Amino acid sequence: MIKENIKEILSKIPKNVQLVAVSKTYPNKDVLEAFDVNQLHFGENKVQELQLKYDELPKTLKWHFIGHLQSNKVKYLIDFIHLIHGVDKPKLLKEINKRAANIERKVDVLLQVHIADEETKFGFSEEEAKELLDNDLSKNYPWVNIKGLMGMATNTGNEAKVASEFKSLRTIFEQYKSEDFNTLSMGMTNDYKIAINEGTTMIRVGSGIFGARNY
Repeated sequence: MIKENIKEILSKIPKNVQLVAVSKTYPNKDVLEAFDVNQLHFGENKVQELQLKYDELPKTLKWHFIGHLQSNKVKYLIDFIHLIHGVDKPKLLKEINKRAANIERKVDVLLQVHIADEETKFGFSEEEAKELLDNDLSKNYPWVNIKGLMGMATNTGNEAKVASEFKSLRTIFEQYKSEDFNTLSMGMTNDYKIAINEGTTMIRVGSGIFGARNY
């Protein structure tokens, strides 16, 4: 089923939209089944689980950290992570820059912007994100590439509300878009079709590929 699900999603999304298969909690055999149909990008939200999968699975896989990353855990993934989605505070940005400098490896990240109506979700406010992007990031964080923005919409059946939240994130993204600042990560299993309509360049799909999770 995993292979079929990936093929079906890829057949329906624009070619410029990157599919990240959210493999958190799923076993290695599921990741390998997705890899069999050339799915290379996988998302995890727990550092320990990500480390194990990185150690045990093919090194051609590109790992995305999509959860809330604590500053004290950065050192465990800095040398192999492909993209950190949820940079939600300056302290985390500084830590990533420091750890990346230590190993002289530039690290790609996205700034997480809080667009939902839910307090439980993390992220910079729109004003904070703009303030950060208006500064000389290459001078302040020379070992970090800020590739774009990430956001999570309110978990609701109100599609107009979700679309409005995605639209607000895309508006900021378009203001700063450049050759290097080119990634807009929004849309998950339940709302990625809305996100595509609102201009996302990257979607994060878990249960839509691997089936229901067993927590």
